[in-house]
Amino acid sequence: MDEQALLGLNPNADADFRQRALAYFEQLKISQDAWQVCAEALAQSIYSDDHIKFFCFQVLEHQIKFKYSELTEVQQQLIRETVITWLQAQMLNPQPEKTFIRNKAAQVFALLFVTEYLTKWPKFFFDILSVVDLNPRGVDMYLRILMAVDAELVDRDVVHTSEASCYFALTFEARRNTLLKDTMREQCIPSLVESWYQILQNYQYNNSELTCQCLEVVGAYVSWIDLSLIANERFINMLLGHMSVEVLREEACDCLFEIVNKGMDPIDKTKLVESLCQVLQSAGLFSIDQEDDVDFLARFSKLVNGMGQALIASWTKLIKSGDMKSAQDTLQAIEAKVALMLQLLIHEDDDISSNIIGFCYDYLHILKQLSALSDQQKANVEAIMLAVMKKLTYDEEYNFENEGEDEAMFVEYRKQLKLLLDRLAQVSPELLLASVRRVFNTTLQNWQTTRFMEVEVAIRLLYMLAEALPVSHGAHFSGDVTKATALQDMMRTLVTSGVSAYQHTSVTLEFFETVVRYEKFFAVEPQHIPTVLMAFLDHRGLRHTSPKVRSRTAYLFSRFVKSLNKQMNPFIEDVLNRIQDLLELSPPENGYQALLSSDDQLFIYETAGVLIVNSEYSAERKQVLMRNLLTPLMEKFKVLLEKLMMAQDDDRQMALADCLNHAVGFASRTSKAFSNKQTVKQCGCSEVYLDCLQTFLPALSCPLQKEVLRSGVRTFLHRMIICLEEEVLPFIPSASEHMLKDCEAKDLQEFIPLINQITAKFKTQVSPFLQQMFMPLLRAIFEVLLLPAEENDQSAALEKQMLRRSYFAFLQTVTGSGMSEVIANQGAENVERVLFTVIQGAVDYPDPIAQKTCFIILSKLVELWGGKDGPVGFADFVYKHIVPACFLAPLKQTFDLADAQTVLALSECAVTLKTIHLKR
Repeated sequence: MDEQALLGLNPNADADFRQRALAYFEQLKISQDAWQVCAEALAQSIYSDDHIKFFCFQVLEHQIKFKYSELTEVQQQLIRETVITWLQAQMLNPQPEKTFIRNKAAQVFALLFVTEYLTKWPKFFFDILSVVDLNPRGVDMYLRILMAVDAELVDRDVVHTSEASCYFALTFEARRNTLLKDTMREQCIPSLVESWYQILQNYQYNNSELTCQCLEVVGAYVSWIDLSLIANERFINMLLGHMSVEVLREEACDCLFEIVNKGMDPIDKTKLVESLCQVLQSAGLFSIDQEDDVDFLARFSKLVNGMGQALIASWTKLIKSGDMKSAQDTLQAIEAKVALMLQLLIHEDDDISSNIIGFCYDYLHILKQLSALSDQQKANVEAIMLAVMKKLTYDEEYNFENEGEDEAMFVEYRKQLKLLLDRLAQVSPELLLASVRRVFNTTLQNWQTTRFMEVEVAIRLLYMLAEALPVSHGAHFSGDVTKATALQDMMRTLVTSGVSAYQHTSVTLEFFETVVRYEKFFAVEPQHIPTVLMAFLDHRGLRHTSPKVRSRTAYLFSRFVKSLNKQMNPFIEDVLNRIQDLLELSPPENGYQALLSSDDQLFIYETAGVLIVNSEYSAERKQVLMRNLLTPLMEKFKVLLEKLMMAQDDDRQMALADCLNHAVGFASRTSKAFSNKQTVKQCGCSEVYLDCLQTFLPALSCPLQKEVLRSGVRTFLHRMIICLEEEVLPFIPSASEHMLKDCEAKDLQEFIPLINQITAKFKTQVSPFLQQMFMPLLRAIFEVLLLPAEENDQSAALEKQMLRRSYFAFLQTVTGSGMSEVIANQGAENVERVLFTVIQGAVDYPDPIAQKTCFIILSKLVELWGGKDGPVGFADFVYKHIVPACFLAPLKQTFDLADAQTVLALSECAVTLKTIHLKR
C-alpha cells in the first residue's frame, strides 16, 4: 500500500496528506485487486494504526456492497476466511480493538450475511458462534454483528438504496429481507435465542456491559421473531431479575417494553402485561416516590406507557370483536394502572412525565367512548386535569431572554400537554371549564403576591380554552350561556385586574396573546377597549423594556385594531398621536437604538393605515390623516436619497439604501388597509400615493445600491397597480426604462412579474406600451442568457434557468391576455426569433416547468394565428417546427415521466397537437 497516502488517514494530518488519502481511497475502490491487499492486511494484522485498519474495512465494505458479483468463488471464499481469521485474532489480541473499528467490522459481517446467507454461507451464525464461544471479546463482536444484521434487515431509519425514490430497488430489498428473516426463523433463531440466554446467564453478575448489549439485541429481535421464544418463564424471570440490578435495569426496561409492544392476541397480551405488572409491583418498582434515579424512571415510564397502550389496544380489539367479558376484564386492568400513570405524569422531571402522555391520552379516549363515567373515572379525569395544569407551569430555571435547547424541549412538552387538555375537554368540557375558572380566579385575585409562573399558567389556561372548547368564528361569548358567562367573567377579570402590569415578560405576553385571541369579548363589553389600548401603547406593550415583548406586541396590536374595526372610531386620533414616535424612520447612524425594528414598524404603519381607512371620517379627513402619515416618509426619503448620491463609504451607502428601502416598505404597507369596499379613490387618498410614487421613482436612476432600491420600489409598484389602478399607468414606462438599465438575471427575473401583473390587469390599455418595450425587454433577457458562465457555477445556471422560466411566463401572459398583436407587430425577423426560442424551450432544455409553459404558448398561438387569416408563413411554421417539437420533446432522454411536472408538460404537448388538428 501507499504508505505516504496512508499517513493522511490520521485526523491530525495536514490537509494535503488528507487529500492524498482520499484520492488513494477512491483509487483503491476502482482497482481490481486492492481489496485483496486490505484483506491480507486485516487477516495478518500487518498494521497497528487504527485508522489504517478502519480504512481496510472500508475498502472491503465497498467491494462487498458494489462489486461482489464480479469476484470469483475463490475470491469470495477468501473474503469469508479473512473476516473469520480477523474475528479469531480478536480473542488473542492483548488489547481489544477500538469501538469504531469493531462497529465497522460488524457492518462488513452484516453485508456479507445479506449477500451470502441464502446461498453460500447458510452456517453464518454457527461459524461465528463456534469461533467466539463465550469469550467476552468474541461475544462483544457477535452481539455487534447481530445488531448490524438487524439494522440491515429491519431498521426503518436506514435508507439502503442509493436512490430512495427507486421503487423497484426498495421492493427487491424488502422481498430479500423478508426471505432472509423467514430463513433465519426456520434455521437459526432458536439457536440464537439460546445463545442470548447463555450470555445473559454467564455475564449478568460480572460483565454489565455485555449483558446490556445482549438485552439490546433481544429487544431488537423480539419484534420479528416468535415471541414464545422470549416471553417464557425462564427468560422473563431473568429479565425481571435484571430490573433489580442498578446497572442492568435500564436496558431490561427497554427489552420488556419491546416484548410488550409485540403484536399478539388481545387476551394473551392482557395476561402477559398483567403477569409482568404483578412481578414488578411485588418487586417494589411501582413505588415511584422512593426512586431517585431519573434516567431509570424515564425508561420505566416508557415501559408503563407501553403496557398501558398495549392494554388499551387489546380493549379496542375485544370491543370490536364483541367479547364484552374480556373487554371488561381488560378495562379493569387499565384502570388499575391509572394511579401509577398519574404518579409518573405529575413527576417533576419532564422526560418521565412526557413518556407517559401517550397512555394518558389513549385512556381519556376510552373514557370519551363510555356512555357514563363511574365516580372513580371522574376522579381520574380531575386528577389528570390538575396534573396537566401543574405541569404546564414554567420552572425557575427557564431562561426567557436566551432560550436554548432545554427551553425548546419544554415548549415541545407543553404542546403535548395541550393535546391532553384538548382531549380532557372532549371527555368533560364542564369540568375543564370549572377547573380553569377556579384556578384563574384564585390566582388573579392575588396576582401581586403570586409567583410569575403561576400567574402565567392561569392566563395560559384561559388562552388554551379557546381551542379546547372550539366554536365557529371565535363566537365564545354567545350560544351556550354557562360557557359564555364563564369566559366573559374571566376576560373581564383579566382586563380589569391590572395583571397587565405584572413585571415579567411571560405574563405580559400571555396577557396580550389572550386579549387578541378573545377579541370578540370587546364587542360584548366595549367599555374595556380603552384600558387594553393603553396597555398596548405604554410601557407594558410597545414601550416595554424587553425587545421581544415590543416586537410581539407590535404584531398583536395590529391584529387587535383590525379585529375591532368600527369600535376603534372614538380612539383613532388619540392612538395615532400616541404612536407618532414609533412611526419615525430610524436614521442610518450607527449606535442608534430605536424602540422597534423596521419589521415591527411595518405592523405599526399597517395599523395606522387601518385606523384611517376604516374610520367613519369623511374622505377629506382621511386624506389629511393619510398625508400626515406619509409626508414625513417622503421628506425623509428625498433627504436620504441625496445623501446616498454623495456617500463614498460602502457601509454608509448600504445603511442609507436600507433606510430608503424601509421608507418605501412602510408606505407600501399602509396600502394594505384598503379593500374592495374601501378603495383608495373612495377614501380620497389617490393623490397622496401618487405623490409617494413621484418621490420614490427617482431612486431607480440611482447608480448606487441598485439591487436594494429597485427591489423596494418594485414592490411598491406592485401594490400601487392594485390600489391606484389606471392612475399608475403614466409612471410605468419611465420606471420600466430605468429598471431595464444595467440589469442582471435576478433583476430581470423580479421585473417580469411586474410587467405580467400590468399586462394581465390592464390588457389592451397597455398594448402600445408593451409593443414599445417588448424588444428592449427581450434584448435585455437574451443578453443575460448569452453571458458565458463557468461550467461548475451552479448558482449562475440556476439563475439562468429561473430567468428563462420568467421569460416564457411573460410570453404566456401576453398571449393569454389576448394581445398576440404585441408579438405580431415586432417585425417578421423578431417574431421568428421569439417563436424559435419557444420551440427551443419546449424541446431542448430539460426543465419540465418551462416546457409546459412553452407548449401552452404554442397552443395559444395556434388557436389565435392558425386559421386562414393568420400571419403569413405561420401555417408553414406549424408543420415545420411546432408539430415536430410535440414529438421530439417526449423522445428526449431527459423527459422523465416519473416526474409530475413532466407529465403536465406532456399533457400540454397533447393539447397543442389537438389544437393544431382543430384549427387546420
